[in-house]
Amino acid sequence: MEAEVDKLELMFQKADSDLDYIQYRLEYEIKTNHPDSAGEENPGEILKELSAIKSRYQALCAHCKPLSVEQKENKSRICATLSKTMTMVQELQKQTDLKLTLLTEEEKAVTERLKSHMADL
Repeated sequence: MEAEVDKLELMFQKADSDLDYIQYRLEYEIKTNHPDSAGEENPGEILKELSAIKSRYQALCAHCKPLSVEQKENKSRICATLSKTMTMVQELQKQTDLKLTLLTEEEKAVTERLKSHMADL
């Protein structure tokens, strides 16, 4: 999941860079090709709107950062709790002399995924 968050963050950064470039190109095109574009929609106003959108986008990015951190912390807590629970169940099975049932293929796959997620933390 952390990789997806990092990928999303890179996409936001690229989008921010693309917006900067688009704004620069628009300003350049307007200055060189349309010095006095009377009667049409004001390109300067459009650029201001683009700047406002960029500001809102940056605010959204700032809002998402703490959520990402909290998500990683929650994932860590869940994995730790699940790991403790699995250990307790195994210990209880040993103490009560219960036969340990073999895991199904699906259970084995889930266990392996859980171990790999816990290793990432």
